[in-house]
Amino acid sequence: MKIRSTALVKGFRQSAPYVNAHRGKTMVVMVGGEAIADKNFANIISDLALLHSLGVKVVLVHGARPQINQILETNNRTTPYHKGIRITDEEALGLVMQAAGQLQHAITARLSMSLNNTPMAGTQLNVVSGNFVISQPLGIDDGVDYCHSGKIRRIDIDGINRMLDQGSIVLLGPIASSVTGECFNLLSEEVATQVAIRLKAEKLIGFCSEQGIMDSKGNSIAELYPAEVNNLIEKLEAEAETNCDEKAGKLRFLRAAVAACRAGVPRSHLVSYKEDGALIQELFSFDGIGTQIVKASTEQLRQAQIDDIGGIFDLIRPLEEQGILVRRSREQLEQEIHKFTIIEKDGLIIGCAALYPYPEDDMAEMACVAIHTEYRDGDRGALLLRHMKQQTKLMNINKLFVLTTHSLHWFREQGFIEFGVDSLPMSKRQLYNYQRRSKILILKL
Repeated sequence: MKIRSTALVKGFRQSAPYVNAHRGKTMVVMVGGEAIADKNFANIISDLALLHSLGVKVVLVHGARPQINQILETNNRTTPYHKGIRITDEEALGLVMQAAGQLQHAITARLSMSLNNTPMAGTQLNVVSGNFVISQPLGIDDGVDYCHSGKIRRIDIDGINRMLDQGSIVLLGPIASSVTGECFNLLSEEVATQVAIRLKAEKLIGFCSEQGIMDSKGNSIAELYPAEVNNLIEKLEAEAETNCDEKAGKLRFLRAAVAACRAGVPRSHLVSYKEDGALIQELFSFDGIGTQIVKASTEQLRQAQIDDIGGIFDLIRPLEEQGILVRRSREQLEQEIHKFTIIEKDGLIIGCAALYPYPEDDMAEMACVAIHTEYRDGDRGALLLRHMKQQTKLMNINKLFVLTTHSLHWFREQGFIEFGVDSLPMSKRQLYNYQRRSKILILKL
């Protein structure tokens, strides 16, 4: 009896490379007070526990802005802002510490739970908080005294690493003490950013109400570079009318992500705190679900190497079984690997094409064109074609041809024109398979 493949099996197989890639890596997760107040926060905690169980070293940094605002309002207190930073005077500090302390204990309690039917079932997580961050006052700016609002003076990176190596989750909040024994209110984004930079973390992760950064059609933008984020920051700065609204929170994370990226943190991710499983889907699926800010594209087009044969073979084999591509043995791939160009994403080969020159006929063949089924809605085929055209020109060859049984219309859209068998180079003509009846298309460069 044939066992039917399920979505669970497919998802599990898809996540396996990421499980291996993330194991042993350090991730700094920044959770704002808005996320903590949301009904989905319990699921976020469970997902963080799952990350920990998969071998990820987790540093959790929490904010408390809405909770601080609420406790201040309850006590008929207001705190002005200067340049987007709350001015925390002596009276406000006690309330700020109360709100932040309550959240720290609540998060610790949730992480200490061991509930059945959750990723935390049967586990015992050690959650460590302490004086890992030492603060100092912001001082006076433009005549405005920030009072007990502060900034980071130093971070005990060795201490944090010891706790992570011992299998603990490190929990940090927005309140830190100074060398003089005073307490200061810090920006949680600054804490997360500086910890990620100094730990040389693999990722900085943040949450917002939407699924990352949305485009004009309401779809999340999968990937942004720092320069693109800076343009977005300017736009959000014009739109953010208050210091505590959703756009202001997203703005603070984007600034943090750019700073982290430029200081060496490879990727920062922004996902929704409202959607159950968004963090897991972002980290353990091909395309993710939110927005990541990266130093360089996660997709790389490059010349194939001998170690890529297995990935190419896995990519083209389903197409060969369907009769779309001509069968190639592993031995043939080994002999012709230098002719292949691949598109690689996170260690997975998601596209390939080969170029076979016929210089005596002023022609070159683009063959074995394949794109992974999960990535066929992009322009990766066009990317491979542009590369093949460039390579053909470098060889001083003026015609590029393909043989296809299924992609006739796509190649026509790219400017190819259909010709007969007689148009092929003589050596290729002799090998033409009349049973396949492949269409011959030629592009003059």
